[in-house]
Amino acid sequence: MIQYKNMTKDELNLAFELVKARYAEFCLRGLSLNMARGNPSRKQMDLSAAMFTKVNVDEGFLNESGIDCRNYGGLDGLPELKSLFADMMGVESSQVIVGGNSSLNMMFDTVAQFMTHGSYEGGTPWLKQDDIKFICPVPGYDRHFKICEYFGIQMISVPMDENGPQMDKVRELVKDPAVKGMWCVPKYSNPSGAVYSDEVIREIAQLDPASKDFRILWDNAYCVHHLTEDEAEILNLLEEAEKYGHEDMVIKFASTSKITFPGAGVAAEAASAKNVAYLKKRMSYQTIGPDKLNQLRHARMFRNIDDIRSHMRKHAEILRPKFQTVLKRLNKELSGLGIAEWTNPKGGYFISLDVMDDCAKRVVALCKEAGVTLTGAGATYPYGKDPHDSNIRIAPSYPSVSELDAASELLCIAVKYAALEKLLQL
Repeated sequence: MIQYKNMTKDELNLAFELVKARYAEFCLRGLSLNMARGNPSRKQMDLSAAMFTKVNVDEGFLNESGIDCRNYGGLDGLPELKSLFADMMGVESSQVIVGGNSSLNMMFDTVAQFMTHGSYEGGTPWLKQDDIKFICPVPGYDRHFKICEYFGIQMISVPMDENGPQMDKVRELVKDPAVKGMWCVPKYSNPSGAVYSDEVIREIAQLDPASKDFRILWDNAYCVHHLTEDEAEILNLLEEAEKYGHEDMVIKFASTSKITFPGAGVAAEAASAKNVAYLKKRMSYQTIGPDKLNQLRHARMFRNIDDIRSHMRKHAEILRPKFQTVLKRLNKELSGLGIAEWTNPKGGYFISLDVMDDCAKRVVALCKEAGVTLTGAGATYPYGKDPHDSNIRIAPSYPSVSELDAASELLCIAVKYAALEKLLQL
């Protein structure tokens, strides 16, 4: 296959006419498909339907230690859930706080606490410090960036590769005392699917930031979300940080949002004993306890980490054909043309597609016009500004396989359409 850049102008014009005809045909189909967010499909959520039989009058409302889950209390969660999340995140159960359905909510509240009261007991509130900054590996998770944007935290992009963020850049940045934190999605990263290497995790653990109140927000959202039998394992950052006396620098997050129900899962954060005490101090004013009935449902559904692993293999059976459908179409339509590159993740929820510079917004617009909604171009960068206008996050989880094939074909047509427009200077 000839790369577009090697074609003559006549060949480019012919290719463009063919692509325009295919695109026009798609516009007539009346498609209405959404690939904007990584929502689990109905089949995935049905895997957890039995959970609703686990807590009722017959089964009772007491947990294993006799706590009546209908009542107040249990600020940091049921012991069974603390133990389960401890196994998922590689910590002791005493280091876990189990909350409501959203880890994003816990991240937001944690940043809010740091803004108003500092990131440690007696620390200076971030909002009283000038021009505070966060390190943001890119492409990354748009909702992390929105938290920073909401609080007026300046974001500094650091490029990612398949092993994680470029640590030479990170080491330079933390020399600035205004740099207060870094977002990380270390396993099957959103959107690239990158898995942080042992070397990168060790380097993060050894960071010696100029600011004592620097914090790493370690969003291990996809810690059990494998797509293949080649299951990635990563080093335990908290354990590594302890070797250097940096355990207070790390706060971990995880949830069951994409294990059970996105709207009715359970979230948790884990940290050093000092950080847990500090976080719980805020929570004692904020809430009288989480939804323990929902926690009890989860505890009775998943007795241990092996139950989680078995459950996630069922998710993988549903998700794998969807990812394969998108990747097959990308390979068939775009390989060899020199106009796009994409990731082949072994887990997580996304495929990261890089098109020609200055073409991502055009690709997204062309798809939307023909009935397929993608994540907005630029969303994977701070402030929604991709400096190259090239990255697009693909979310294959929700549509059916047949819908994905149609949507992926349209996406490939749009990538060609935008590239040919640019090359022909139209």
